[in-house]
Amino acid sequence: MNGTNRITQVATVAIRVTDQQKALDFYVEQLGFEVRRDMPFGPGRWIEVAPPGAATTLALVTEGVPAGIRLTTGDADADHADLRAGGVDTDAEVLRMGPGVPPMFGLRDPDGNQLILVQDS
Repeated sequence: MNGTNRITQVATVAIRVTDQQKALDFYVEQLGFEVRRDMPFGPGRWIEVAPPGAATTLALVTEGVPAGIRLTTGDADADHADLRAGGVDTDAEVLRMGPGVPPMFGLRDPDGNQLILVQDS
């Protein structure tokens, strides 16, 4: 890709929690974070919290949802194609989960750390 990509920011760091409501209460009531997103997602919820004014959020995810860093891009399909062509270890396809969920795909760095590239909505 030679430095040309559509990645715009580190948007979300997903951390694994055992009880989403308990974790939400901790981050909001104890640390003073604000809720940025709380919506149904699979069998649970997709919850994002952040300190007031922060650009990057924490996603409080349960088992079955990958933990890790989410980056945003303006065009998931184009970045997927470019990264694969450049030899980056990416998922085989861009994931499309349906209405309200942006296109996304995973990629791995040389040490096997997973990043998830999510298209801006």
